[in-house]
Amino acid sequence: MMKHIKEEFKTIKKTSKPNTIKSLKEDFNVLGVEKGNIILMHSSLSQLGWTVGGPVSVIDAILEIISNEGTLIMPTFSSGNTDPSEWESPPVPKEWWDDIKTNMPAFHPEKTPTLGIGIIAETFRKYPNVIRSNHPTSSFCAWGKYAKYITENHRIEIDLGEGSPLAKIYELEGKILLLGVGHSSNSSIHLAEYRTNYKEKCYNIQGSAVMVNNERKWIEWKELNVITDDFEDLGRDFEEEIGYISKKVGLADARLFSQRKLVDFAIEWIRENRNPMEG
Repeated sequence: MMKHIKEEFKTIKKTSKPNTIKSLKEDFNVLGVEKGNIILMHSSLSQLGWTVGGPVSVIDAILEIISNEGTLIMPTFSSGNTDPSEWESPPVPKEWWDDIKTNMPAFHPEKTPTLGIGIIAETFRKYPNVIRSNHPTSSFCAWGKYAKYITENHRIEIDLGEGSPLAKIYELEGKILLLGVGHSSNSSIHLAEYRTNYKEKCYNIQGSAVMVNNERKWIEWKELNVITDDFEDLGRDFEEEIGYISKKVGLADARLFSQRKLVDFAIEWIRENRNPMEG
């Protein structure tokens, strides 16, 4: 509680005028958000400055612009429901691992909270008419015209690859909105990792608690060992390539651009910068 109060105090101190739904809509309009847009958003509320209504105002501002003709998508990852041997922030004692895997509650789209994605996404997943995909670690939530299509049939083994919500957003020519966060949070680059070859590309065993035939089970599958260390460099080169200049939403740096262009650029960038394989 004290940490939250200190963080909010810092946000108040750096804010000269609070954000409102009206002011946020104005900023989103300048950024290029339009009616009917399909938007995958990654966000940090604290970077916006103090906001009347907090995450609800941010979400409502976007939904009012894109309308029912548009679609808003956010990652709702639940990395707490993973193999504890892989946990690093923080790690847990090895002698706990079996207890965790035996007793971890099964993933449930309505109950399982997000982890490390931010309060805007955690608020959005509980919104009326929002649908969450049924992936125990890499789910996405969506609202609007294509919400059902984007979130349906999100099979465990395809997490962020072909057939995933990311691939469907690519197919629909959606946009990426980075709101107060950098390209290190840009999940669409993972789709590019799936679509190209590079020297260190490999698949690891991942595990989660899920419901199988109405019974809680710990299951395992192979999942791409994604690399995020170079995402900021990739994103910077992409923005330079297209001549992109970020704008402000509240106090936050904000970027809105084509997901397809980013993914296509990332495929070539990864081939050139991650010691490409022959063929």
